[in-house]
Amino acid sequence: MGERMRIVVVGSGGVGKSAITIQFLQGKFVKKYDPTIEDNYRKTIIIDDKSTFLDILDTAGQEEYSSMEDVYFKNGDGFVIVYSITNSQSFRKINEIRESLLMVKDKETFPMVIIGNKCDLDEEREVQESEATKFCEDIQVPFFETSALKNINIYQAFQELIRFVRKERELELLQKKKDKKCILM
Repeated sequence: MGERMRIVVVGSGGVGKSAITIQFLQGKFVKKYDPTIEDNYRKTIIIDDKSTFLDILDTAGQEEYSSMEDVYFKNGDGFVIVYSITNSQSFRKINEIRESLLMVKDKETFPMVIIGNKCDLDEEREVQESEATKFCEDIQVPFFETSALKNINIYQAFQELIRFVRKERELELLQKKKDKKCILM
């Protein structure tokens, strides 16, 4: 069956987390916005000739549901952190989310990508691509500007994250093997 991966999609409310997830999984854009409490999606995908069973959690993004964040963060293998290019407040929130993830994961790095969604609404832009690119370069996290509406860079962002999770798992496996070496006296 291949490997299994838990992906968590996080970000402020209204940035397009559900639209991105549905576009990736089903190849369609859902116009009607219904605030998510929590949705779980499953799909098997082949990337780099390897089959991967994805379990994708689309989170609420509303403050009142933040008590669930620790559970989501603890169990996730990879994270898609989303903001809207039309909402500078949502961009400022991504570092807060990242910091929370770092605390829960108790690691300095882990698989994640940052997405600036709604790049099709350039005339409403509040966050410059150069600002987001610099931020992501500084923290060494892959960055994509996307449009769930026009299906721009959605697949590429998830593909990059899946590769990142695979690489992380390989490194952890190598570390475990290294730690298990016998010492004869």
